[in-house]
Amino acid sequence: MNPAEAYILRQSQPYRSMLLHLSILINRTGPNVVLKYKWNIPCFYVDDKPFCYLNVSEKKGYVDIAFWNAASLTKHLDKMCSDNRKVIKSLRYFTLEEINDTVVKEVLLDAYTNRFKNFYG
Repeated sequence: MNPAEAYILRQSQPYRSMLLHLSILINRTGPNVVLKYKWNIPCFYVDDKPFCYLNVSEKKGYVDIAFWNAASLTKHLDKMCSDNRKVIKSLRYFTLEEINDTVVKEVLLDAYTNRFKNFYG
């Protein structure tokens, strides 16, 4: 088991379920999606370039699926938060039930399609 998978499996509920669910959606996005463990969190790469990452904030009670190329995203921007981050935006979930698979899939496809665009848009 790689360290990213171990990170996900050692999380308490409900975070573990949310991370597993989001991981499945991310892995189905397209070919060459690879899960790595960087900066002590699960990071997904496509063609050896950062694609998105999962972050748990137990203190604040949520899971983020965050995108490096947020400046190039066009779908569901009204559902994304930046929390004073200059480049990265994320979809934030507090429960498994509030994860909207359609929204996540559309944002993932948007990010995958625009993955070659400049980091800052």
